[in-house]
Amino acid sequence: MANAGHIDILRQGVEVWNQWRQENPEVQPDLSGADFAGHSLRWANLRGADLSRAKLNAADLTDASLWQANLGGANLNRATLCRANISDAKLSWANLGHANLEGASLVRARLIEALLTHADFTNARLAEANLQSADLRYARFVGTDLQGANLTHCSIYGISAWNLKLDGCVQIDLDITRTGEPTVTVDDLEVAQFIYLLLNNERVRRIVKAITTKVVLILGRFTTERKAILGAIRAELRHYDYLPVLFDFEKPSTRDTVETISTLAHMARFIIADITEPRSVPQELQAIVPNLPSVPVQLLLAASEVEYGMSDHLKRYPWVLDVFRYSTLEDLASRLREKIIEPAEAKARELQGT
Repeated sequence: MANAGHIDILRQGVEVWNQWRQENPEVQPDLSGADFAGHSLRWANLRGADLSRAKLNAADLTDASLWQANLGGANLNRATLCRANISDAKLSWANLGHANLEGASLVRARLIEALLTHADFTNARLAEANLQSADLRYARFVGTDLQGANLTHCSIYGISAWNLKLDGCVQIDLDITRTGEPTVTVDDLEVAQFIYLLLNNERVRRIVKAITTKVVLILGRFTTERKAILGAIRAELRHYDYLPVLFDFEKPSTRDTVETISTLAHMARFIIADITEPRSVPQELQAIVPNLPSVPVQLLLAASEVEYGMSDHLKRYPWVLDVFRYSTLEDLASRLREKIIEPAEAKARELQGT
């Protein structure tokens, strides 16, 4: 049972309470089960206090100190805890539904099986906090520090998660489904939103399918006089319902260039690389081809050009098709389907076993 004297002091106001705490630092307040619902406890010194099963729903605890407090089973529904220090506190089985914890510190806090639905953790610090089996449905995590936190078995349907710090965060069996639906779990908080959309949104599924089956990456150095070649390739690909993505090597290659091309290449159905006046193209192909055995590469070369030496190395990979030589723009356009699209598509199906 709570200490009636402690409750009475707190009811006299935060100023009186904080003065009493300062004069009696050895006393551990017992406010277990106390009812302070809707009260203003801003800046209250509740360090180490026993607030287990306390009624603090809709209470204003802005900037309060709850360091090492025991809030196990407490009702903090719709409470305001902005910038509050709740580090090392015990909050297992507590109800913090709709609570505002923006900027709060919950470092090493125990939130096992806590109800945190619709809670706002924007810019909050939950480093090394234990949230095992907590209910985080519809919670807001923006700029939140979750480094070293434990999120095992959390329910996260409807969660908003952006710009998180997740180094060392344990993310195992995160449940992304609503109550009553067949359970689907993932092990990554930031991709959970995407996975749910992929499962439940037809439009998103169509977009993903388009990316993985329709994107064709075009690599080359398309100078002003050679833009017509690019136009012909694009037009023909669009005619067959592909999505051409161009990377024109107008500038020297950089590390960012390699990373960008690698990302695009991983999304492509196949790659068309024009090695006429190659400049940086050979180096980029050397970087991506060995690591993409599932993506066919079709090399193009103007008939008047000499094949560069490094192409022999690339042709050792079975997913690199024979170089197609074209004499004119008309020659390329007329044979693009037969000599480029169809062989590349056939190779893609072969590599993917379809």
